[in-house]
Amino acid sequence: MNIKNRKGVSPVIATVILIAIAVAIAIAVAFWAAGLTGAFTRFEKIEIINAYAIKSTTTSWVVYVSYKNTGSADATITEVFINGKPLNAVSASPTSFSTSVRVGSSGTLTLTLTSSGLEAYTSGQTIEVKIHTATGAEYPKAIVLP
Repeated sequence: MNIKNRKGVSPVIATVILIAIAVAIAIAVAFWAAGLTGAFTRFEKIEIINAYAIKSTTTSWVVYVSYKNTGSADATITEVFINGKPLNAVSASPTSFSTSVRVGSSGTLTLTLTSSGLEAYTSGQTIEVKIHTATGAEYPKAIVLP
């Protein structure tokens, strides 16, 4: 058999086919990676919109904290701290707070602080209210008692 009589694909056509296959595979990998990135880059972010206190009696205050989940994932508030202490360790009611906050939704945390032997709250005092979520994120807000 003579080598000149062999027929095959020209080098130019073979190069074009290889490049087309490589581009198709690259596009498929890019879409796959984009899908993974979207699934793993969701985040929660609790934004404290407004926080204030009202004096209800001579020794107690009602504290209001309005919040909104501005992140891209649902958040779960697992604990609230007053001056670095959990609610069950200070003179506050309720003694615990836990709730789920969907993306884009908001809520209000209402606490009643009572000045007692455990905690002495006074007018003009600045307290820190910190919202703690299930992912370990903390969102603090300083409030001055009237």
